[in-house]
Amino acid sequence: MGREGDVDQSKRATLRRFAALGAASPLAGVASASDGESDSDAPDAITGYLSATPGAHFSKVRDDLKLGTGETQYHLRGLREEGVIESRRDGDYRRFFPAGRFDEFQQVALGTLRRETPRKMLIALLEGDRSPAEVADRVGVSRPTVSKHATTLEKAGLLTREPEYAVVEPETVLVLLVRYADSFGEDAARLADRAPDLLAYERDA
Repeated sequence: MGREGDVDQSKRATLRRFAALGAASPLAGVASASDGESDSDAPDAITGYLSATPGAHFSKVRDDLKLGTGETQYHLRGLREEGVIESRRDGDYRRFFPAGRFDEFQQVALGTLRRETPRKMLIALLEGDRSPAEVADRVGVSRPTVSKHATTLEKAGLLTREPEYAVVEPETVLVLLVRYADSFGEDAARLADRAPDLLAYERDA
C-alpha cells in the first residue's frame, strides 16, 4: 500500500511540475476544462512537457509523465482536437509538438534530433567534421552505419552529401539543439557551450 502511495505521489509531483509550464501556454486548460476524468493536471502537464520536449513520441510522453497508456491516448487526442498540440508521423513513431510553434522543417529536425545516432552525426557536422570517416570516428559507429543514416537524413532534407557532408539550414538546427539541449543529452549540452562561436562561424562562412 505504501509503495502505491509513493508511486502516486511521484506521479502527481511530475504532473504538477510540467503543468506549471503548460499553464503558461495561451491554450492551456482548453482541453482540461471539460475533462472530468483522470488527473486534472495531466492535460496541462502534457502541454508543458511538449513545450520543453517538442518532438517527443507517445511512449516518451507516457513514461516521462508516469501516465497510463489509455490515459495518455485520451489526453493527447483531446489536446489535438482542441488545437493545443499537433503531431506528425515519423517512421514508426508519431511525434507531438505545441501547435503552431514549428514549421515543417523544424518538426522534421526535432524528430530527427530525438534519435541518438542521427543527432550525434548532425552535431559532428555542425562542429566541423565533413567526411564519412570523420563523422564515423566522432560518433563511434561504422562507416556503413554513417552512410545509412546519411541517406535517411538526406531524404528528410537535413543533409547534403555533395561535394561533402553538410547540414541543411545549419543555424536553424543549431538553435533547436541549443534551445532544447536539456531534453536531448550530454552531446547537445556540450554543443550548447560552443554555440556562440559556431553561430558566428556560420554567419561568416
